[in-house]
Amino acid sequence: MCAAEHPYSTAGAGRRLPHVAMLGGTFDPVHLGHLRSAVELRMQLGLDCVHMIPAHVPPHRAAPGVSSAERLAMLRAGIGDTPGLYADDRELRREGPSYSVDTLRSLREEYGDEARLVMVVGHDAFLKLAHWQDPKALFDIAHVVVIARPDHAAPLPQALQKLIDGREVQTPEALFETPEGRLMQLALPSRLAVSATAIRRWLQQGESVRYLLPEPVLSHITRAGLYRSA
Repeated sequence: MCAAEHPYSTAGAGRRLPHVAMLGGTFDPVHLGHLRSAVELRMQLGLDCVHMIPAHVPPHRAAPGVSSAERLAMLRAGIGDTPGLYADDRELRREGPSYSVDTLRSLREEYGDEARLVMVVGHDAFLKLAHWQDPKALFDIAHVVVIARPDHAAPLPQALQKLIDGREVQTPEALFETPEGRLMQLALPSRLAVSATAIRRWLQQGESVRYLLPEPVLSHITRAGLYRSA
């Protein structure tokens, strides 16, 4: 676990504050697009740890057809020994809907008040951010980094614009001047367009998904008989 590798709570004077990100999702299944995005986030933002957190009870979509435990197992298999990525089970250990604000609070308690904490969201999720559970509290606890879509230039919803007014910065240095409260849009270099929906469909149809999933994830799916047609 990243927190065990970096015992920031006992860090002495002059030691760098932790730079940590939360990357949530259903990971149904985790694929190379998810994992490459996490690696590139860590590189571009200079993060110590990216907590990849499977949603146990997603509040904004139907429950996945594969259990939380299986999705966590696939995530662990996919991450393997990749430095700085951590398959975090904290939402599986919590009852009720998997609200991001609650997950951020638990990370803030773990890393301390001065840690640089980031919640990472995709562009489509960002457009709905004003309607999430307690959206203002998200910025009271963490920064928000949006995986940008350079081809998307539509105006933001009014409620979202009001929520983010005065928060946006352009560089990681500006983002991390404070522990929380800012917004940054980030274009990732690879932008792998991999669809979990398409992967599930191909698996159900018996088609090949090779080179879309890490081999340990594909092996787990085959061994456990996941995503097969009824």
